[in-house]
Amino acid sequence: MRYLPLTDADRSAMLASIGASSIDDLFVDVPAEARLSGPIAGLPMHASELAVERHMSALARQNIAAGDAPFFLGCGAYRHHVPASVDHLIQRGEFLTSYTPYQPEIAQGTLQALFEFQTQVARLFGCDVANASMYDGSTACWEAITMSRRVTKRAKAILSAGLHPHYVSLSKTMAKFTGDVLDIATPALTDGAPGDDMARLLDAIDGDTSCVVVQNPNIFGHIADLSELAARCHAKGALLIAVVTEPVALGAIRSPGEMGADIVVGEGQSIGVGLNFGGPYVGLFACAEKYVRQMPGRLAGVTQDADGKRGFVLTLSTREQHIRREKATSNICTNSGLCALAFTAHMTLLGETGLRQLAALNHAGAVAAAERLARVPGVELVNGTFFNEFTLRLSKEARPLVRALAEKGILGGVSLGRLYPGVAALEKGLVVAVTETVTPEDVETFAQALEAELAA
Repeated sequence: MRYLPLTDADRSAMLASIGASSIDDLFVDVPAEARLSGPIAGLPMHASELAVERHMSALARQNIAAGDAPFFLGCGAYRHHVPASVDHLIQRGEFLTSYTPYQPEIAQGTLQALFEFQTQVARLFGCDVANASMYDGSTACWEAITMSRRVTKRAKAILSAGLHPHYVSLSKTMAKFTGDVLDIATPALTDGAPGDDMARLLDAIDGDTSCVVVQNPNIFGHIADLSELAARCHAKGALLIAVVTEPVALGAIRSPGEMGADIVVGEGQSIGVGLNFGGPYVGLFACAEKYVRQMPGRLAGVTQDADGKRGFVLTLSTREQHIRREKATSNICTNSGLCALAFTAHMTLLGETGLRQLAALNHAGAVAAAERLARVPGVELVNGTFFNEFTLRLSKEARPLVRALAEKGILGGVSLGRLYPGVAALEKGLVVAVTETVTPEDVETFAQALEAELAA
């Protein structure tokens, strides 16, 4: 039975109210060649539920599941072991159905979870305050750029060549509508510090710069000290935005806040959230306390009620649902509540000691894998310093080689040719990630298959 609550009269009244003569008028901004003029060719008009389930299951069997193959993919999304208790906790009814605290007085559990999440993110990033999460890492990055414009009253953002290209792409799209000027450079596959353009960043900062955006570890896995860059930004009245796509790394390296970053953003998927075919994920956002009123999203705080008992409240909520649109700091989804809860549950189970141990496992495994793969003829390790992700320069183009490895049941890293199509200097680059889920046997299988493909 179809659910069609509106009558033809209802639709006509709505169209008349907005000055449209027909529903087709609502799609005039979509190019005609992109609009469907009839049913999709080859797709049946209807099928039984059982038939659809069988068909979709057959399609799913063509995929290689992350847990069914040696897995070395990374570049912003990482396979870590998530304890079963995390999934159990987030599926409890009181969390699963009340992830958005629109009625704070009856959402104390949710607000407390967000408060704990904020505390964890602030400590992890080395910042004074963190919000209750963002949509994902890339949108959090853009929100930081727009926040910098509000703080500095400037509109020039300098983006590091080592920033994830998807984050750059989203920022370029959004800048079309805001007028921000983005200074972007193509990364280089240099030995020792691939993707690092610190000298360029230092020279590019001027009196018009609102912020410098740098990822650490960067898209190539290279780790840098951001202290000098932070000092140069501050001397010119600009802000330093640090991006972290692998938060587990902060169990082993200095936090961006400790190195002077004003705003730290990133992707929290690594902790508590599975790969999930690319989402939903959880954006992390933290900053210095003096900028808190320009921070997007929600901020859960703790207070006392009339009886002196501890209670949790939405201390700050600067989105258009709560205040005037022109005063809102963000109109992007400003809370990935359930994923934030998963992050908090996993981080709580780990604790500081567990996070450091997990980071040590990741780094040790990556070092061992890098040493083994570097012995393969036709493979060169270009990283000097890295955490659990590093870049190889191959004797052949990486993209078809990755496909050939997938045919053998090995998910052997991310080709730079895929991330930077058309950039010939990067076509032989391969980014390899190693987490605690990778075994020595996986590494050896990968190494032998890689050697065979390069020799073919």
